[in-house]
Amino acid sequence: MADLEFKVVETLGVLSESKKGWRKELNLVSWNGAAPKYDLRTWSPEHDQMGKGITLSKEELQELSKILADFKAE
Repeated sequence: MADLEFKVVETLGVLSESKKGWRKELNLVSWNGAAPKYDLRTWSPEHDQMGKGITLSKEELQELSKILADFKAE
């Protein structure tokens, strides 16, 4: 498997933090030198390890925002 390069360009928000310090974050991340995209996943305290997550374009994030604005928790 090829090495994965990433750079957290900006941390936009933290959704939660585990007892071990891992945080679920919404970040702007550049993957393998590409233009940054919005990324939601868990990160270790040093940002040197990550969990599974999703990467979204600006348009996808805007659509998700619309869905969440209409969301009603039961």
